[in-house]
Amino acid sequence: MNEIHAAPSAWYAQDVRDDLSWVQRLSAEEIDGFDQALAHARSHSKPLLAMQQQDFPLPEAARKALQRALATTQGRWGMCLLKGFPVHRWSEADCRLAYWGMGLYMGVGRTQNKASEIINDVRDAGGDYKSKGGRGYNTNAQLDFHQDSCDVVALLCRRTAKSGGTSKVISSMALREQVLARRPDLIPVLEADFHHSYQGTQDPSQAPFYRCPIFSRPGEVFTARTNRKNTVAAQRDFDEVPRLTPAQTEALDLLDELMPSEQLCYSMELEQGDLQLLNNYVTLHSRTHFEDHEHPDDKRHLFRLWLAVPGSQPLPAAFEEYFYDIRPGSVRGGVRGSAITDEFLAYERRQADALGMVCKPWVAVRETAAA
Repeated sequence: MNEIHAAPSAWYAQDVRDDLSWVQRLSAEEIDGFDQALAHARSHSKPLLAMQQQDFPLPEAARKALQRALATTQGRWGMCLLKGFPVHRWSEADCRLAYWGMGLYMGVGRTQNKASEIINDVRDAGGDYKSKGGRGYNTNAQLDFHQDSCDVVALLCRRTAKSGGTSKVISSMALREQVLARRPDLIPVLEADFHHSYQGTQDPSQAPFYRCPIFSRPGEVFTARTNRKNTVAAQRDFDEVPRLTPAQTEALDLLDELMPSEQLCYSMELEQGDLQLLNNYVTLHSRTHFEDHEHPDDKRHLFRLWLAVPGSQPLPAAFEEYFYDIRPGSVRGGVRGSAITDEFLAYERRQADALGMVCKPWVAVRETAAA
């Protein structure tokens, strides 16, 4: 079987050092294809949410490069690093336009914050990661291990930091293996519900917190979700949330011990022109603190897309409250925020149709949340 299409499986840091099949590099022909599509999109300007694939017409070679990379995230490693995008000669506006155009071939973009933005700039804007409602993408802070709220998170590196900002990735399947080896009594604890804060990014119709286990149960398609900062925030901010039990706290402490370990944690330096793609159900990621350059346009800058993708796995029923659609290949995930527009809803439906994905109308999601 071609390993790209094999099911995800547990890996350890040494495994991904020894086998670099998850790293791919664009050819000259593929790069030229992205340049051609960008030139067309630049000369036929449209709002991002109005764009369709024909507005960013990728030649076959470039289109297949994206498809191959995306397929790799659904296979053995649950991640892919696609190198060589010519961002050094694209302006910031060109990078944004090209990246959105690429996304039209990979999935349905999800809104990412309280402002319901569809493409985020990952750079230090003076945010406070540990504050109430704090997010990591607009700070220079070291981040806790977590996963993003979508099938695949995609990061395109436009500028690197002066120092630091190292990306760290682990296999959540291997993490479960290590918990099982060390403390099998804590596995059932991690398979039961934890309460997590939305950090203010929910739709106005939703509660400000949600229930979700950290690991799926045996017999279900493996799925993991954890972000201790949001679990702590739910305890801090909402009296109605059940208090963590001693066993739950012990389980979270064990995860914090295991995740950064040399055995599990693989570190990679994202270089200018790198596109990192991570399957959020089978990997967890973090980032080290970074020191930035002085000149504004030299500062660390990545573009982030949250994608629902056509080849996504089914999710266990316990994950439905958060992802709102657990069918494979469905449009799901993201944080709705408070500024969803008709333009976004039209884009969402149109893009789902273009990719052959199922899309539950948001009115039905709201009615479920209110029930």
